[in-house]
Amino acid sequence: MTKWISVVLGLVALVVGTVLTTLALTGPGGRAAADRQETVDPASDLRLASASLRATTSCADLLAQYVDRGLAQVGPYGWDAGPIVMFDAMGSATRSEASAPTLPTTTGSQSTASGTNVQEAGVDEPDVVKVAGGLLFRVQDDVLTTYDVSGAEPRELSSLTLDGLGEGELLVSGDRVVVLGTVDGAYDAQLTTRVVVLDVSDPGAPQVVSATDLDAELAAARLHDDRGDDVVRLVLRSYRPALDFVQPGPRQGERTALERNRQVVRDSTLADWLPGVDGEPVVDCADVAVPTDDDAALGTTTVVGFRPADADPLASPTSTAVATDAATSYSSPDRVYLATAAPSGWWGSPTIDCIDRCLPPSGGGPGSTDGTTDLYAFALDGVATTFVAGGEVEGSVRDRWAMDFSDGTLRVAVGATSRTADASSVLTLREEGTELVEVGRVDGLGVGEEIKAVRWFDDLAIVVTFRQVDPLYAVDLTDPVSPRLLGELKIPGYSEYLHPLGGRRLIGVGQAASPDGMVRGAQAALFDVTDLTSPERLDTVAYPRFSVAGAGTDPRQFTWLPDRRIALTVVSEAWRGRTGWVSVLRLGRDRMDDEMVAVEVGDEVAQVRLVPLADGRVVLVTGDGVSFFAL
Repeated sequence: MTKWISVVLGLVALVVGTVLTTLALTGPGGRAAADRQETVDPASDLRLASASLRATTSCADLLAQYVDRGLAQVGPYGWDAGPIVMFDAMGSATRSEASAPTLPTTTGSQSTASGTNVQEAGVDEPDVVKVAGGLLFRVQDDVLTTYDVSGAEPRELSSLTLDGLGEGELLVSGDRVVVLGTVDGAYDAQLTTRVVVLDVSDPGAPQVVSATDLDAELAAARLHDDRGDDVVRLVLRSYRPALDFVQPGPRQGERTALERNRQVVRDSTLADWLPGVDGEPVVDCADVAVPTDDDAALGTTTVVGFRPADADPLASPTSTAVATDAATSYSSPDRVYLATAAPSGWWGSPTIDCIDRCLPPSGGGPGSTDGTTDLYAFALDGVATTFVAGGEVEGSVRDRWAMDFSDGTLRVAVGATSRTADASSVLTLREEGTELVEVGRVDGLGVGEEIKAVRWFDDLAIVVTFRQVDPLYAVDLTDPVSPRLLGELKIPGYSEYLHPLGGRRLIGVGQAASPDGMVRGAQAALFDVTDLTSPERLDTVAYPRFSVAGAGTDPRQFTWLPDRRIALTVVSEAWRGRTGWVSVLRLGRDRMDDEMVAVEVGDEVAQVRLVPLADGRVVLVTGDGVSFFAL
């Protein structure tokens, strides 16, 4: 559950401008005093890519950039001229006219060795549960528990309370466990991220190696295996700082309050704008790129890298930053992409219930986001994160699953905005110098509809949109310069999560709907994509009315067991209750047989996991404990 966060009610004044960034990071980023004035070394790692981004000449220059942009966004009530309020965030087939002699194919996907269902093979993601050989690690609230799962029954080995930790998730690297979460009691506008590294070489007595608090929100975390030298990368978001603003009252009017608040912005320091540790920035001024567009979203996005095996992992992390707010990040084995777009709705910052793993909730409809999306590409080499190119696309990027990097090409599925036609598109971009340049596109997907799910393969994209029916589109990416629509399937309902099964089969988890688009409850659907010009839905399983399939918003609640041809997904009651089931889907060639097993009652259904072990068994993790799940 997300902690208290501050939001701004009122007219949102942020308009994301064109931001192209050129950062290069080749060594550790030191921690500098927040308000130092020295000049940035001209030979620093920051390189300029275009006129829309510039390097700072000094820390004073960097601060001046934040202040100047902040003055344009402050009003008599604070940021965005609105009062601060606190709240608890808790088908028929059609054929493509052209067809190639050979068509792209799908491939299977399964959980990582750590047990988590991830987006990219070779890139692990945080979860509340991880396995490492015969050990299972679980973080629940502020408690890390270690189990031996090599025997007939799981056996608890140790339990350690991590004081002050909230919303914990973890990564495992050799004999180190990295626990990531928020700091309990941090109820101000800026969340604080806690990173705890533990030595678990003796699983019966884990030892804390380091505990570090970062003054920023953790937007994403990934574990990259660099030839056996694991690197953890954090993407940190720092919004507009929570400054000591005043509001109009009996003794001062709006004009006086405005002048006072403008002075507060002028008096701010870099410690207010940059993520820090113990009052010192975690990124050097020289490693922060500043957009020249004064309308760029105000904030800072920082990529921090460290090796968990180091004696003090976060003593000297590498870091690089962009002086704007990038809400979405995607990681492949050798690239990290940041995407930023204008916020929609009244809220200045999103509500996040899991570390970037969850998909955004449905709603808003097509065109609910305005303008363009700015993209930043970073190459990965060891612990270094090096800027390589930047660009922009017209349209909105729904989430990280809408991006994919393959064979030198970035593929992006974008939804409609006021700058585009009322339909979605698939774009291909390549790096030309330090620019991300569009080289191909397919338009006209789901006219008047919004993107619900995307799945990428080497030379294929499957895109699902929805308004009243669920068009499933197959896009051929064999030639990135000339992508083409192969076929589509229109059926009631929609898939929110797609999982490839191999053998030209695909399973979709989402919502059933009536022909007029009324949602009825969760469903699973089996698709045949043998003929991509005419995809076919083979079978569906309908779950109870008003139910929700957890994988639709958090794919960690989906587990595929390829050797047994069994899919496991968590289903829960939505508005009527809090019962959680595991749906055991046994797949035949053209049908699914379902068995529903009740596993959880209460408010911890979102924490249910089904973790596959190397020996073929499956561990069930619920709020009540850890056990083996009978298949």
